[in-house]
Amino acid sequence: MKKYVIGLDFGTLSGRCVIADVQSGDIIAESSMPYAHGVMEKAMEDGTPLPEGYALADIHDYTTALKETLRDAFRKSGAGQEQIIGIGIDVTSATFLPVDRDGQPLCDDSAFSKDPHAWMKLWKHHGAQEMADRITELMNERNESFADRAGRKVNAEWMLPKLLEILEKSPEVYEHTANFMECGDYLVYTLTNQVTRSLGPWGYKMIRSAEDEDRTAFYEALNPAFKNVEEKTGGTILPLGGRAGLLTEEAAMELGLLSGIPVASANIDAHVSVPAAGITGAGKMLAIIGTTCCAVVMDKAERFVPGISGCVKDGVMPGFYGYEAGQSAIGDMFAWFTENGVSGQIKATAEGKGISVQQYLTELAGKKKPGASGLIALDWWNGNRSHLADADLSGMIAGMTLTTAPEDIYRALLEAAAYGLREIRDNYVSHGVTVDEIYACGGIPKKNPLLMQIYADVCGCDIKIAKAAEASALGAAVFASVAAGKEKGGYDTVSEAAEAMGHIEERIYHPIPENVLIYDKLFAEFKRLHDYFGTGINDVMKRLKKIREEAEGLSTQPIVL
Repeated sequence: MKKYVIGLDFGTLSGRCVIADVQSGDIIAESSMPYAHGVMEKAMEDGTPLPEGYALADIHDYTTALKETLRDAFRKSGAGQEQIIGIGIDVTSATFLPVDRDGQPLCDDSAFSKDPHAWMKLWKHHGAQEMADRITELMNERNESFADRAGRKVNAEWMLPKLLEILEKSPEVYEHTANFMECGDYLVYTLTNQVTRSLGPWGYKMIRSAEDEDRTAFYEALNPAFKNVEEKTGGTILPLGGRAGLLTEEAAMELGLLSGIPVASANIDAHVSVPAAGITGAGKMLAIIGTTCCAVVMDKAERFVPGISGCVKDGVMPGFYGYEAGQSAIGDMFAWFTENGVSGQIKATAEGKGISVQQYLTELAGKKKPGASGLIALDWWNGNRSHLADADLSGMIAGMTLTTAPEDIYRALLEAAAYGLREIRDNYVSHGVTVDEIYACGGIPKKNPLLMQIYADVCGCDIKIAKAAEASALGAAVFASVAAGKEKGGYDTVSEAAEAMGHIEERIYHPIPENVLIYDKLFAEFKRLHDYFGTGINDVMKRLKKIREEAEGLSTQPIVL
């Protein structure tokens, strides 16, 4: 009898479920569902305006997506209940919510429902930049032992600065919260009734390690009321692939499954894709490319890499130090331009051809040679995650003239995405982390061959693509097979599971030598702009942001002519 595992993947805008064959990794059924409320950036559900940089979500969208996609995928699979041996979950990391002593989301409490800090904060919430700067300053001033693992610069997207933000902007929410739970850990809790904390998100977003000394004095130095923050982020720390618990009878009845199915500890959506690409060792950097880009690589040694998004022992796969870096906007950057930067004629032509605006721009941009647009762009449309770790930076395009066409700008943005990844790769390598190969996964690598070729040309190396279209969901299923264990038909190690279930496409993108020569010159220009605007030489972007905030804060009076 064949055995199957369930992988549940929760992205920024939607949730999805796959059911995979344990032996081959083949996906036999899948289902997806957009979140009803999407991302709350301008206003809350009740219309309450939100400050710039906020990004909230409704946890009930996630629990609904879990139930609906799982039931739908299971129905489509035709599998029997007894054939399901494990469940795995991955979610965007540092996406967390406050819960009360009864394990209920605080946003459901009428006393806090209008307070944005009582809602789930997404990874892309940037309201805590000030707190991130303070943590960075204090961490380096005190030369804390964990500073190197954080790249000596704390990112506003991480959980720690966002917790400090809640304390200082809404002390009532902070005080009333019994546990600030990563969304993945909360979803595991709804299935198992066990409060756990996954090693991955805990290590990367709280900058924690089992070997760390007590940090109470550090937290207290940030704010005396912050000294108890670890009491408010409790739960048994579990390794990746660890068994968080068993599916409860109540959850099983609601999902149409048998109770007692092992549920794996939650994982980070980007990291979980590593075994889905068949990666089992060091030196292979995986770029998970979607709305953002996360660049993950493993190494046998712990090294200091400035500006990375973290280094955690066993944080990606057991036996390795897992390094994470990334870009805060890739698909979001492309979508911004296609929605706001093209003419009605472009949109009408795309509609007439029966394709999307982005597909049409890609078609036009593909006819351009490298360097022909005369443009170069910085990929900071949502700030910089690595290695400048500064949410206050903004995007830029240089070289525009009256002859610049929309496809020129679009291609410049594609190239900026590749330059940003090369900058991350080079930063890893220059600080001792081996990167021999580059892999890619996510929706964009499957849909945009032009971009993948640009990546190969800019980075000067082959780009291999994960076979599974839903690599994160398959990765969650891989870890589910480990939680199940060999005795139930799964695997005892993540490496064994990855070798059996993870695969790459036959097509490999090879660099084109003449393009590499041109892009080397262009990358040198990118690097000059990157350092000039990003390292404090010229803080014009931050000054512009302050001027804009001041202007938006002024009361506008009608001009009487």
